Amino acid sequence: MALKCGIVGLPNVGKSTLFNCLSNAKAQSANFPFCTIEPNIGVITVPDERLNKLADIVEPENVQPTTIDIVDIAGLVKGASKGEGLGNKFLGNIRETDAIIHVLRCFDDGNIVHVDGSIDPVRDKETIDYELILKDLEAVEKKLEKIKRAAKTGDKSALKSQGILDQYKNHFEDGKSARSIELRDDDKKEVADLFLLTAKPVLYLCNVDEGSIANGNKHIEAVKAAVKDEDAMVLMVAAGLEADIAELEDPEERKEFLEDAGLSEPGVNKLIKAAYTLLNLETYFTAGKKEVRAWTIKKGFTAPQAAGVIHGDFERGFIKAEVIKFNDWVELGSEQAAKEAGKMNMEGKEYIVQDGDVMHFKFNV
Repeated sequence: MALKCGIVGLPNVGKSTLFNCLSNAKAQSANFPFCTIEPNIGVITVPDERLNKLADIVEPENVQPTTIDIVDIAGLVKGASKGEGLGNKFLGNIRETDAIIHVLRCFDDGNIVHVDGSIDPVRDKETIDYELILKDLEAVEKKLEKIKRAAKTGDKSALKSQGILDQYKNHFEDGKSARSIELRDDDKKEVADLFLLTAKPVLYLCNVDEGSIANGNKHIEAVKAAVKDEDAMVLMVAAGLEADIAELEDPEERKEFLEDAGLSEPGVNKLIKAAYTLLNLETYFTAGKKEVRAWTIKKGFTAPQAAGVIHGDFERGFIKAEVIKFNDWVELGSEQAAKEAGKMNMEGKEYIVQDGDVMHFKFNV
């Protein structure tokens, strides 16, 4: 399930540094705008302690974690919606992602220039929001022009569509994102073909200095106040510190470094898990001597849909699923022990897969 999170932000806020920490791909990082011109794509392993526990018990030949794609997108400047800088390319790259990680600079450092000359993460956020809203307004207005022609003939479907698009147009003209519009889900389908930029789920990632990672700073508080009415997550990470952690290969040395910094795990681990949640994803597992594997599904998937992630034939020929809860597997120590204890359930086509289920599918094609 190839789902992508796009890392966006103004130039020089730490996007590429964070991407380098997240991925084995090494995006160039430099102290000037537009260092990243083509989007860098990294396949990121999702940290999951449950997978390790299953592997310790089963001792398989192979362990396969689940992954998501992270895209590092070129820095945006004012006027991007009108093609300034790399605007059109930037906005096109965002449109291809499923969710947005919006990096905000929340640290002071005179050695790293800011494109606007001062540190103000709320202003930076509004700059990008404004450009995204303008682009969405442009898309809605284009569709509205086409719909109006049909509406003039009295076409009821066109008249309804026009009403919905007018609401979006007014909403954008008020400077508000598509995420905040109050419409029924059925009505929102009217703009599904536009892939609106401001409809995508967003996580605000505050890049701080090492001294602020424990308790935050005034910039963090300003961001939290600015987004309190949005349906969005706010996370804090010190990109410079994460870069130092990423350079350490020895596990003990890394652990000691984290403890000295007052961290229980690298901040990028929390970011990856948050991105997974942002995309509305869950994990189920398959476990056997050949392989213990984590599989990515959308929250709410039925058992056949989950089986289809492995192979389409599994979904088409689905008969039933054998399901053991992760905690039961770990507590009892094996599939056989769980089965003997009555902890293996046979589930049919209507079963909604739960995060952490250990599953085995029966199918016939």
